[in-house]
Amino acid sequence: MYVRILVPLDGSITSLHGLDEAIRLCALTQSTLRLLHVVNELKYAHGICGPNAQGSDLVTEMEEAGAQILRQGRDRANAAAVRAETMLFSMMAARVADIVTEQARAWPAELIVLGTHGRGGEQRTLLGGDAEQVLRRAPVPVLLVRKSRTNASLVAADAVA
Repeated sequence: MYVRILVPLDGSITSLHGLDEAIRLCALTQSTLRLLHVVNELKYAHGICGPNAQGSDLVTEMEEAGAQILRQGRDRANAAAVRAETMLFSMMAARVADIVTEQARAWPAELIVLGTHGRGGEQRTLLGGDAEQVLRRAPVPVLLVRKSRTNASLVAADAVA
């Protein structure tokens, strides 16, 4: 079974659904979680977030927010008696999916669990599709967790080579 499970968190409800599913898996298998948060500095460096974005001040605030997201995730895992490590990354040019797959190799993870909105088509194109990119590049199986309006549904997929 899985001993090392990597869970990227971005603070969204969707990522928490992925975390909750990973916690359930870990509780069954005595696995260890590694929680990962990525601050994308490039988005802020070019003023995409608006004219009031102040470079390093904003990045520092985002790193602090990311650390808080990771603490909350670790606390959630610990409350379920699951061991969880945390890692915060700030990056300028890489994609979030690249960091996730690099960390899956480096740790080495045996499973990646991601919350996903389950968007397709035009919505996915406009909003990025980080989950799809992780799925395509992952060196290990990926479990995509989608929360529907009425209940949670799981989409399991092996990484595409």
